[in-house]
Amino acid sequence: MPEKTAKTAAKASAAKTTLEKDSVAKAAPAKAAAAPKATKTAVPAAAPVAAKPPVAAKPAAPAAAAPRVEEKKLPTQRQGFKTNEFVVYPAHGVGQILAIEEQEIAGAKLELFVINFIKDKMTLRVPTAKVANVGMRKLSEPALVKKALETLKGRARVKRTMWSRRAQEYEAKINSGDIVAIAEVVRDLYRSESQPEQSYSERQLYEAALDRLSREIAVVQHSTETEAVKEIETQLAKSPRRGAKTEADAVAEGDADAEGDDIDGDDTAVADEAA
Repeated sequence: MPEKTAKTAAKASAAKTTLEKDSVAKAAPAKAAAAPKATKTAVPAAAPVAAKPPVAAKPAAPAAAAPRVEEKKLPTQRQGFKTNEFVVYPAHGVGQILAIEEQEIAGAKLELFVINFIKDKMTLRVPTAKVANVGMRKLSEPALVKKALETLKGRARVKRTMWSRRAQEYEAKINSGDIVAIAEVVRDLYRSESQPEQSYSERQLYEAALDRLSREIAVVQHSTETEAVKEIETQLAKSPRRGAKTEADAVAEGDADAEGDDIDGDDTAVADEAA
Protein backbone atom coordinates (compact mmCIF):
# COMPACT_ATOMS: atom_id res chain seq x y z
CA MET A 1 0.00 0.00 0.00
CA PRO A 2 2.62 2.53 0.80
CA GLU A 3 4.35 1.82 -2.51
CA LYS A 4 1.22 2.35 -4.59
CA THR A 5 0.61 5.62 -2.88
CA ALA A 6 4.14 6.76 -3.64
CA LYS A 7 3.83 5.80 -7.31
CA THR A 8 0.51 7.55 -7.60
CA ALA A 9 2.01 10.69 -6.07
CA ALA A 10 4.96 10.51 -8.45
CA LYS A 11 2.67 10.20 -11.50
CA ALA A 12 0.57 13.11 -10.35
CA SER A 13 3.69 15.22 -9.86
CA ALA A 14 4.97 14.29 -13.31
CA ALA A 15 1.60 15.14 -14.90
CA LYS A 16 1.56 18.53 -13.18
CA THR A 17 5.05 19.32 -14.44
CA THR A 18 4.00 18.41 -17.98
CA LEU A 19 0.94 20.66 -17.78
CA GLU A 20 3.09 23.57 -16.55
CA LYS A 21 5.52 23.10 -19.46
CA ASP A 22 2.64 23.05 -21.95
CA SER A 23 1.13 26.22 -20.52
CA VAL A 24 4.52 27.98 -20.65
CA ALA A 25 5.05 26.83 -24.22
CA LYS A 26 1.62 28.12 -25.26
CA ALA A 27 2.14 31.46 -23.55
CA ALA A 28 5.52 32.07 -25.25
CA PRO A 29 4.13 32.25 -28.84
CA ALA A 30 1.38 34.58 -27.63
CA LYS A 31 3.94 37.00 -26.20
CA ALA A 32 6.06 36.69 -29.30
CA ALA A 33 3.03 37.51 -31.45
CA ALA A 34 2.13 40.51 -29.29
CA ALA A 35 5.59 42.09 -29.63
CA PRO A 36 5.43 42.76 -33.41
CA LYS A 37 2.00 44.38 -33.07
CA ALA A 38 3.39 46.91 -30.60
CA THR A 39 6.23 47.68 -33.00
CA LYS A 40 3.89 48.18 -36.02
CA THR A 41 1.65 50.67 -34.19
CA ALA A 42 4.65 52.69 -33.03
CA VAL A 43 6.06 53.29 -36.57
CA PRO A 44 3.02 55.07 -38.13
CA ALA A 45 2.79 57.41 -35.13
CA ALA A 46 6.31 58.73 -35.82
CA ALA A 47 5.86 59.09 -39.65
CA PRO A 48 3.62 62.24 -39.74
CA VAL A 49 6.04 64.13 -37.51
CA ALA A 50 8.90 63.60 -39.99
CA ALA A 51 6.72 64.72 -42.98
CA LYS A 52 6.31 68.38 -41.80
CA PRO A 53 7.88 70.92 -44.26
CA PRO A 54 10.83 72.96 -43.02
CA VAL A 55 10.14 76.53 -41.92
CA ALA A 56 12.96 77.93 -44.09
CA ALA A 57 11.07 77.10 -47.34
CA LYS A 58 8.89 80.27 -47.18
CA PRO A 59 9.27 82.53 -50.32
CA ALA A 60 8.87 85.77 -48.34
CA ALA A 61 12.60 86.49 -48.06
CA PRO A 62 13.38 86.86 -51.84
CA ALA A 63 10.27 89.07 -52.44
CA ALA A 64 11.26 91.44 -49.63
CA ALA A 65 14.76 91.78 -51.05
CA ALA A 66 13.59 92.93 -54.55
CA PRO A 67 13.41 96.77 -54.83
CA ARG A 68 10.17 98.37 -56.11
CA VAL A 69 10.26 100.44 -59.30
CA GLU A 70 7.79 103.32 -59.20
CA GLU A 71 6.18 104.15 -62.57
CA LYS A 72 6.04 107.84 -63.41
CA LYS A 73 2.52 109.00 -64.26
CA LEU A 74 2.24 110.99 -67.47
CA PRO A 75 0.30 114.27 -67.38
CA THR A 76 -3.19 114.30 -68.87
CA GLN A 77 -3.67 118.06 -69.29
CA ARG A 78 -1.48 120.96 -70.42
CA GLN A 79 -2.15 124.48 -71.72
CA GLY A 80 -5.90 123.92 -71.44
CA PHE A 81 -5.80 120.80 -73.65
CA LYS A 82 -6.29 117.24 -72.37
CA THR A 83 -5.82 113.73 -73.73
CA ASN A 84 -8.51 112.21 -75.99
CA GLU A 85 -9.68 115.72 -76.89
CA PHE A 86 -10.26 116.79 -80.52
CA VAL A 87 -8.37 119.91 -81.54
CA VAL A 88 -7.77 121.92 -84.71
CA TYR A 89 -4.19 122.18 -85.96
CA PRO A 90 -4.19 124.89 -88.67
CA ALA A 91 -1.86 123.15 -91.10
CA HIS A 92 -3.59 119.75 -90.92
CA GLY A 93 -7.14 120.28 -89.65
CA VAL A 94 -8.92 118.27 -86.97
CA GLY A 95 -6.88 115.79 -84.92
CA GLN A 96 -7.13 113.99 -81.57
CA ILE A 97 -4.66 114.24 -78.68
CA LEU A 98 -3.61 110.68 -77.84
CA ALA A 99 -1.18 111.46 -75.02
CA ILE A 100 1.14 114.00 -73.44
CA GLU A 101 4.63 112.53 -73.28
CA GLU A 102 8.11 113.61 -72.23
CA GLN A 103 11.21 113.28 -74.40
CA GLU A 104 14.82 114.28 -73.86
CA ILE A 105 16.18 116.29 -76.77
CA ALA A 106 19.75 117.65 -76.70
CA GLY A 107 19.92 116.99 -72.96
CA ALA A 108 16.74 118.93 -72.22
CA LYS A 109 13.38 117.43 -71.26
CA LEU A 110 10.49 118.44 -73.48
CA GLU A 111 6.74 117.87 -73.08
CA LEU A 112 4.90 117.03 -76.29
CA PHE A 113 1.29 116.65 -77.41
CA VAL A 114 0.90 113.47 -79.46
CA ILE A 115 -1.81 114.31 -82.03
CA ASN A 116 -3.28 111.73 -84.38
CA PHE A 117 -4.89 112.66 -87.72
CA ILE A 118 -6.90 109.56 -88.56
CA LYS A 119 -7.88 110.45 -92.13
CA ASP A 120 -4.33 111.44 -93.08
CA LYS A 121 -2.86 108.43 -91.20
CA MET A 122 -0.37 110.76 -89.54
CA THR A 123 0.84 111.36 -85.97
CA LEU A 124 2.26 114.74 -85.03
CA ARG A 125 4.21 115.74 -81.90
CA VAL A 126 3.84 119.35 -80.85
CA PRO A 127 5.69 120.94 -77.88
CA THR A 128 3.15 121.94 -75.25
CA ALA A 129 4.79 125.34 -74.90
CA LYS A 130 4.40 126.09 -78.64
CA VAL A 131 0.66 125.47 -79.11
CA ALA A 132 -0.12 129.20 -79.09
CA ASN A 133 2.57 129.93 -81.68
CA VAL A 134 1.38 127.24 -84.11
CA GLY A 135 -2.26 128.29 -83.68
CA MET A 136 -3.61 125.04 -82.27
CA ARG A 137 -7.11 125.60 -80.88
CA LYS A 138 -10.14 123.84 -79.50
CA LEU A 139 -13.11 122.91 -81.68
CA SER A 140 -15.42 125.73 -82.68
CA GLU A 141 -18.54 126.36 -80.62
CA PRO A 142 -21.89 125.39 -82.24
CA ALA A 143 -22.73 129.10 -82.66
CA LEU A 144 -19.55 129.67 -84.68
CA VAL A 145 -20.27 126.60 -86.82
CA LYS A 146 -23.72 128.03 -87.55
CA LYS A 147 -22.10 131.32 -88.61
CA ALA A 148 -19.80 129.44 -91.00
CA LEU A 149 -22.79 127.67 -92.56
CA GLU A 150 -24.55 130.99 -92.97
CA THR A 151 -21.44 132.33 -94.74
CA LEU A 152 -21.87 129.65 -97.41
CA LYS A 153 -25.22 131.17 -98.42
CA GLY A 154 -23.67 134.56 -99.21
CA ARG A 155 -22.66 135.86 -102.62
CA ALA A 156 -19.24 134.73 -103.83
CA ARG A 157 -16.60 137.46 -103.67
CA VAL A 158 -13.92 136.99 -106.29
CA LYS A 159 -11.23 139.65 -106.47
CA ARG A 160 -10.16 140.82 -109.91
CA THR A 161 -6.50 140.03 -109.38
CA MET A 162 -4.08 137.49 -110.82
CA TRP A 163 -4.94 133.89 -109.99
CA SER A 164 -1.56 133.27 -108.39
CA ARG A 165 -2.21 136.03 -105.87
CA ARG A 166 -5.75 134.84 -105.19
CA ALA A 167 -4.49 131.27 -104.75
CA GLN A 168 -2.04 132.44 -102.08
CA GLU A 169 -4.85 134.24 -100.26
CA TYR A 170 -7.03 131.11 -100.38
CA GLU A 171 -4.21 128.96 -99.03
CA ALA A 172 -3.59 131.44 -96.21
CA LYS A 173 -7.27 131.28 -95.24
CA ILE A 174 -7.32 127.47 -95.34
CA ASN A 175 -4.22 127.21 -93.13
CA SER A 176 -5.39 129.94 -90.73
CA GLY A 177 -7.57 127.48 -88.81
CA ASP A 178 -10.44 130.02 -88.84
CA ILE A 179 -13.61 128.10 -89.69
CA VAL A 180 -15.39 131.19 -91.08
CA ALA A 181 -12.44 132.05 -93.34
CA ILE A 182 -12.38 128.45 -94.62
CA ALA A 183 -16.11 128.69 -95.32
CA GLU A 184 -15.43 131.82 -97.42
CA VAL A 185 -12.96 129.85 -99.58
CA VAL A 186 -15.54 127.11 -100.11
CA ARG A 187 -18.18 129.71 -101.03
CA ASP A 188 -15.93 131.59 -103.47
CA LEU A 189 -14.57 128.50 -105.28
CA TYR A 190 -17.79 126.50 -105.47
CA ARG A 191 -19.19 125.86 -108.94
CA SER A 192 -22.68 124.54 -109.62
CA GLU A 193 -23.53 122.32 -112.57
CA SER A 194 -24.75 125.30 -114.58
CA GLN A 195 -21.46 127.17 -114.14
CA PRO A 196 -18.13 126.67 -115.93
CA GLU A 197 -15.89 123.93 -114.57
CA GLN A 198 -13.04 124.76 -112.23
CA SER A 199 -9.42 124.64 -113.25
CA TYR A 200 -7.19 121.99 -111.67
CA SER A 201 -5.62 124.39 -109.14
CA GLU A 202 -9.04 125.83 -108.21
CA ARG A 203 -10.43 122.34 -107.70
CA GLN A 204 -7.54 121.38 -105.42
CA LEU A 205 -8.01 124.42 -103.21
CA TYR A 206 -11.78 123.94 -103.11
CA GLU A 207 -11.45 120.29 -102.03
CA ALA A 208 -8.87 121.19 -99.36
CA ALA A 209 -11.16 123.86 -97.90
CA LEU A 210 -14.21 121.57 -98.12
CA ASP A 211 -12.31 118.79 -96.33
CA ARG A 212 -11.21 121.05 -93.45
CA LEU A 213 -14.69 122.51 -93.04
CA SER A 214 -16.58 119.20 -93.20
CA ARG A 215 -14.26 117.49 -90.71
CA GLU A 216 -14.77 120.12 -88.03
CA ILE A 217 -18.53 120.34 -88.58
CA ALA A 218 -18.80 116.53 -88.35
CA VAL A 219 -16.93 116.39 -85.02
CA VAL A 220 -18.83 119.32 -83.49
CA GLN A 221 -22.25 118.01 -84.60
CA HIS A 222 -21.37 114.34 -83.87
CA SER A 223 -22.16 113.30 -87.43
CA THR A 224 -20.25 111.73 -90.32
CA GLU A 225 -18.19 113.67 -92.85
CA THR A 226 -20.57 112.61 -95.63
CA GLU A 227 -23.49 114.16 -93.75
CA ALA A 228 -21.46 117.31 -93.14
CA VAL A 229 -20.60 117.64 -96.86
CA LYS A 230 -24.28 117.29 -97.76
CA GLU A 231 -25.17 120.04 -95.31
CA ILE A 232 -22.48 122.31 -96.78
CA GLU A 233 -23.68 121.71 -100.35
CA THR A 234 -27.27 122.43 -99.28
CA GLN A 235 -26.20 125.81 -97.92
CA LEU A 236 -24.16 126.56 -101.06
CA ALA A 237 -27.22 125.90 -103.23
CA LYS A 238 -29.03 128.73 -101.43
CA SER A 239 -26.47 131.30 -102.57
CA PRO A 240 -27.87 134.04 -104.85
CA ARG A 241 -25.45 133.10 -107.62
CA ARG A 242 -26.37 129.40 -107.50
CA GLY A 243 -30.15 129.77 -107.87
CA ALA A 244 -32.30 130.45 -110.91
CA LYS A 245 -30.93 133.25 -113.07
CA THR A 246 -32.98 136.01 -114.58
CA GLU A 247 -32.20 137.32 -118.06
CA ALA A 248 -30.72 140.51 -116.61
CA ASP A 249 -28.49 138.52 -114.26
CA ALA A 250 -27.29 136.38 -117.15
CA VAL A 251 -26.39 139.44 -119.23
CA ALA A 252 -24.64 141.08 -116.28
CA GLU A 253 -22.63 137.97 -115.54
CA GLY A 254 -21.80 137.59 -119.24
CA ASP A 255 -20.39 141.11 -119.34
CA ALA A 256 -18.45 140.49 -116.14
CA ASP A 257 -17.00 137.28 -117.55
CA ALA A 258 -15.98 139.06 -120.74
CA GLU A 259 -14.20 141.76 -118.73
CA GLY A 260 -12.49 139.21 -116.52
CA ASP A 261 -11.26 136.94 -119.31
CA ASP A 262 -7.91 138.67 -119.44
CA ILE A 263 -7.55 138.47 -115.67
CA ASP A 264 -8.69 134.92 -115.04
CA GLY A 265 -7.52 133.38 -118.29
CA ASP A 266 -4.50 135.07 -119.86
CA ASP A 267 -2.98 136.14 -116.56
CA THR A 268 -3.30 132.60 -115.27
CA ALA A 269 -1.41 131.33 -118.30
CA VAL A 270 1.29 133.99 -117.82
CA ALA A 271 1.58 133.08 -114.14
CA ASP A 272 1.93 129.39 -115.01
CA GLU A 273 4.67 130.14 -117.55
CA ALA A 274 6.51 132.31 -115.04
CA ALA A 275 6.29 129.51 -112.46
